[in-house]
This record gives sequence, C-alpha cells and structure tokens, in this order.
Amino acid sequence: EVLLVESGGGSVQPGGSLRLSCAASGFVFSDFSMSWLRQAPGKGLEWVSTIDNGGAEIYRPSVNGRFTISRDNAKNTVYLQLNSLKTEDSAMYYCTKANTYIVNGPRGQGTQVTVSP
Repeated sequence: EVLLVESGGGSVQPGGSLRLSCAASGFVFSDFSMSWLRQAPGKGLEWVSTIDNGGAEIYRPSVNGRFTISRDNAKNTVYLQLNSLKTEDSAMYYCTKANTYIVNGPRGQGTQVTVSP
C-alpha cells in the first residue's frame, strides 16, 4: 500500500521560505517519479512540480525559479523548497506518486502553506 506523509507547512509572510517533506513507503521509491500538487480554497488540484527517477526536475511556470524539488532515495523522501513565497502560493500541498501533470495519483493528507502579510 502506498503511504505518503507530508510535513513542513506553516504560515509565513510574503518573501518567506518553507521546506516541505514527503516520506514515502509501500513501493520502490527510487523507481518512480514523484510530484507535488497544491489546492487553494475553492479551486481544483494543480500540479506544481515533478522529479523523475533520474533526478530531472520540471516546474509549473508560476513557481519556476522560486521552488526547488529534490529527492533522497536513501530516505524515501521527496522535498519541495519554497522560496520567495507569494500570497497566491497559499494552498494545501500534497505529494503524489505520479508523473508530470498527473493530479489523480495517490497522495498524502497534505500540509498547509499560508502566505499572508
């Protein structure tokens, strides 16, 4: 059974930073692409970033240059470093065992990111 547990969210001011973590189990982590999704109140899930099993990264344009995805296969963990946060980045963030742009894969319970003055 795929189990994903996100952590690291919080409340920050615009321009601040957070580092999200997602601990994975139930599958051979190093074999799969991992992604981050987010969902703002009243909006649908949107894809944020993906890192494939070779370490290649891809980002949605609105976060490119501000967010960095990484993975530690020894720890079965994927990370999302959020820098230069904007109010529009406020959302519940989820990690998912899925390829680029896929939003209906298995995901964890999420971690809340709130950016406000």
